Amino acid sequence: MTTGLDLTLIPPLGEPRPQPVPAAEESTLPNGLRLILVPRPGVPLIELRLRVPFAATTAADAGLHTARGSVLSGAVLLGSAQHDQTGIAELLQGHGAELSVSTDADRLLFATTLLPDGLAPVLGMLAELLTGATYPDDRVEGERERVAERIRIALSQPGVIARSSLAARRYGEHPYAITLPDPELVTSVDGDALRDLHRARVLPAGSTLVLVGDLDPRATAEAAADALGDWTVSGHAVEAPPAPDLRATGIELVDRSGAVQSNIRLGGPAPGRTDPDLAAVRLANMIYGGYFSSRLVENIRERRGYTYSPRSSVDHQAAGSSFLVEADVATEVTGPALLETWYELGRMALLPVTEAELDGARRYILGSMALSTATHAGMASTLSALVGAGLPPGWLAEHQRDLAAVTVGQVQEASRRYLAPSALTAVVLGDAGRVADQLEPLAPVSITRSASA
Repeated sequence: MTTGLDLTLIPPLGEPRPQPVPAAEESTLPNGLRLILVPRPGVPLIELRLRVPFAATTAADAGLHTARGSVLSGAVLLGSAQHDQTGIAELLQGHGAELSVSTDADRLLFATTLLPDGLAPVLGMLAELLTGATYPDDRVEGERERVAERIRIALSQPGVIARSSLAARRYGEHPYAITLPDPELVTSVDGDALRDLHRARVLPAGSTLVLVGDLDPRATAEAAADALGDWTVSGHAVEAPPAPDLRATGIELVDRSGAVQSNIRLGGPAPGRTDPDLAAVRLANMIYGGYFSSRLVENIRERRGYTYSPRSSVDHQAAGSSFLVEADVATEVTGPALLETWYELGRMALLPVTEAELDGARRYILGSMALSTATHAGMASTLSALVGAGLPPGWLAEHQRDLAAVTVGQVQEASRRYLAPSALTAVVLGDAGRVADQLEPLAPVSITRSASA
């Protein structure tokens, strides 16, 4: 039995709400640390994000730097001059906080949620770690083994291998070519190496502390200055050099003998957050493959059944932004899936999208922006990324206005420049014995073998 649904009873979507500009208080401490304070009363919590630029400066040191950084992010919590690991955890938990530390190709990030009454003690603990993390040798050994094992497991995953292969092909001699360190380099890290790295690279000048939540800006600024004023290491935090635009031709086929799936990865340059083309490219990406209602999903998932979750994205790193396409497909349809993926890219560049597609993509992005900043945690993380990229908090509202003004013609022009197949580097991870013949009619194929594959 079926029941008819009268779609005319569903009310139309309203206009997207304007993105509010965060009421941010900004200042810089004498040591060069930048403070961004956003009062948001109502929920009795504060979100803390400390971003320290932490990029490798050359390709030659990228492997070792990444290895040491991956261990440092866990080992920094192993002890300070005043507290051991247990004491650190107990102090933080007593104020509703659990500090997480992570690294990526651009930054070292300290993040936590805390109760407002715990602001001064938590900032004090953060200062202890920044100025006096001890990296005890016996505990570092355990941490490095844990990290090395986690990396070995990651490097056995096809998606990780494919992503690493694409980065190596796109970035060549740039530090971004290294996405995960060699586990053997990780196991060579010791306490002396971490203490040296901390002194050289964990610096206040160039770093940003974002606090969002139930706070008084003046009292919070004073608490931050009292706690972090003694973090006075000389020097300025280091950013990565500009990423190259190599645009390798043909298809690199990374052999993974016996694989039942192929991992298709395409990547190329995209406009950065300050580029006037960004709004149009974000909308083009969304229409192409950025959400479930996209053309790529409709084609190779819904219509042809080649894959479960194809997707595209615009990703931002400090030294360069990227347009990326990912699809994991059955081995026997690798060639047809890549052909359809390229076909949809070409269609974006050659033909205008419809007004309905543009409106749907615009509403989705604007709604996602509103949701991502609706919580204290979302706002803190968003502002940390924006300010780390040199943008003011008001960029959110400016970008919303830019998105609202994009036309069909601008989407087509942005697609022609950034989404054309010729603008993208192609890597396929799969069984070369079964896949090469499918790919050769599409483009020249070079076969390599990953040590991880």
